[in-house]
Amino acid sequence: MSQAILHHQLAHRTRYDDGGYDVWLIGVATVLAALGLVMVASASIPLAHKSGYLELYYFWRQLAAVLLGVGCGFIIVHLPLSVFDRISTFLLLTGIVLLAIILIPGVGHEVNGSMRWIALGPVSLQASEPTKLAVIIYTSSYLVRHQVQVQTEFSGFIKPVGILTIIAALLLLEPDFGAAVVIFATTLGMLFLGRVPLLRFCAWGLAALAMLASIAMIAPYRMQRLMTFMDPWSDPYDSGFQLTQALIAFGRGEWFGVGLGNSIQKLFYLPEVHTDFVFAVLAEELGMIGTLLVISLFLFLIWRIFFIGRLAQQCGQNFAAYLCYGIGLLIGIEAFINIGVNMGLLPTKGLTLPLMSYGSNNMVIVCIMLAMVLRVAKESHVAFMGGHKKHE
Repeated sequence: MSQAILHHQLAHRTRYDDGGYDVWLIGVATVLAALGLVMVASASIPLAHKSGYLELYYFWRQLAAVLLGVGCGFIIVHLPLSVFDRISTFLLLTGIVLLAIILIPGVGHEVNGSMRWIALGPVSLQASEPTKLAVIIYTSSYLVRHQVQVQTEFSGFIKPVGILTIIAALLLLEPDFGAAVVIFATTLGMLFLGRVPLLRFCAWGLAALAMLASIAMIAPYRMQRLMTFMDPWSDPYDSGFQLTQALIAFGRGEWFGVGLGNSIQKLFYLPEVHTDFVFAVLAEELGMIGTLLVISLFLFLIWRIFFIGRLAQQCGQNFAAYLCYGIGLLIGIEAFINIGVNMGLLPTKGLTLPLMSYGSNNMVIVCIMLAMVLRVAKESHVAFMGGHKKHE
């Protein structure tokens, strides 16, 4: 019966090209990246002109990041998933080392009060980005290797949480509270999907939430952000400036927007306009219709990733399934936080919108993640077709 159901799903709810790759996933990711390039170009022209660069300076850099990401993805998609399973611990240790190296005086590069980058000549590496992927790969491998222990013993749950705490501590020292929240939430979500007992999961989830909330309130600038989020109009020209300008952008956009390229808020009213707040510019220029389109595309992308993961699990490829679940959770959480911040639903966080915001590190890593999901789709398709032939 399960083989028949799986065959029906593959026949009627998936679509593959001749190489066995998921066409729907490729299509929606391409649309989001292309729309992101358009919005980065539109939002960054005034900033580039003010800084003395060519008008499309940030667009060309973002396009280079997309091409680099596609190139890396082309390599990744041809590697068996077993390779990442075998080196999962090495990747995790590499991520932890990178986070530690940033904190060494003279090595880490400080921008806007945060030391998150390692300067590598003309480019910079943001260590938290590859570390996110490393955590997902390691957790996926751990859930497979210790499946029974995770589901029945306390130690099976606490080990990955302990590693996660070390990574979060390093991120908070930079400080990068947003990345710590994303990694924590993604890993806890993966453990939940790995069938950790509900009571234990809820207890530690509440403990993690309380700890992150305490850290947020201890730091004065984070507490100020929280208070600003509650009432940005109380100080619209100082602490509430970003949020009020973003809300003005949404208000000006109305249903159909003011037209592509006609945003007023990008003219130095809205800070970080091509990175953290590119969605607000999109809302102003393309209106409610444009924002609903982007949200729908992200929902479809995340659903598709989870759907591919579910098919992999039905084919008995648990590592591939957890890998998809982790990637879907990470992209979904980052998109949710960024859009929530732009709309005034969440306190301000320095998180980019996957595939759309300006940022080379995030773009390359997201492309690699999606390439891994394509690899999962291909291996699941091959595994099913091989198993189906055996039953014929």
